[in-house]
Amino acid sequence: MNVKSDKAKLELFVAHRKALIDYAKPILGCRARAEDVVQEAYLRFDGIAADRRLDEPVGFLFRIVRNLALDLSRRLGREGRLHTQVESDDIAADRPSPEAEALHRDQLQAVLQALDELPERTREAVRMHRLDGYTLTQIAAHLGISVGTAHSLVMDGVEHCRRRLRARS
Repeated sequence: MNVKSDKAKLELFVAHRKALIDYAKPILGCRARAEDVVQEAYLRFDGIAADRRLDEPVGFLFRIVRNLALDLSRRLGREGRLHTQVESDDIAADRPSPEAEALHRDQLQAVLQALDELPERTREAVRMHRLDGYTLTQIAAHLGISVGTAHSLVMDGVEHCRRRLRARS
């Protein structure tokens, strides 16, 4: 199936979004985390599908969701064990190098500029989801829109920011 166009990828994703969330939720035990994993899966699918022809794009999308959900589940398990085993005083300062700080500061500035270019509602949806940790359901309720529209706003905003960061590279 040819899913090289952005519209075809998005339509495929939107058509299977609920099933993907339902698939990830039992692995993660949390619908909000499942929604985050599914959104991350789309971003990866979008990048991979642009590079190659996929015979089973839906199956590939489910595989990405499964792998991301399992990775997150394992990471959360490790972090939970780590927090019970290590006292906070024993943890070394995790400080990036000055070069990394400068790079991240530049990237943050580019993202903030990209966010300023977005329409108000899209900017608010991205901010709520990516910075404040709100779920798509909470964003939809706050903005008075459907969950699908909230998802589209977040995806559009994130994609806009991604394009701006790529353009700076």
